[in-house]
Amino acid sequence: MASANNFGIEKGKSDVAMKWINEYLVKNNKSFKISVTTNQLDTLNFGTFDLIEWHGDWSIARNVVKKVSSKLNIKVVEAGYHKKGNIVESFFGMSQEYCKVYSSGKFVGTLILKKKSGDWIVDKEKRG
Repeated sequence: MASANNFGIEKGKSDVAMKWINEYLVKNNKSFKISVTTNQLDTLNFGTFDLIEWHGDWSIARNVVKKVSSKLNIKVVEAGYHKKGNIVESFFGMSQEYCKVYSSGKFVGTLILKKKSGDWIVDKEKRG
């Protein structure tokens, strides 16, 4: 079972989003766990996001995060994209994470994240 803590939901809207996601997962009989972490991701162009932690299939994570964006008209960060890089960088946790940002279900930009002291921070961002 895969897991990650680098998807995000617009700050202040994560409780409503988690309720909708959990109802959707039960209704569609999906084996998947998701919760809000105490970490946040601050961006210049897109605002602040509450990072979420999930355990399960990446395709389910991607699907529910994009769906909640369109259903509840909120911004989300969909992570999990990687550029093939240096194995040494990956081993020491210096690799980058590429993300898509959606607002109301529509693609609005990209983020490149990096880890600093164990937390994700924005390295670069670009409006779509």
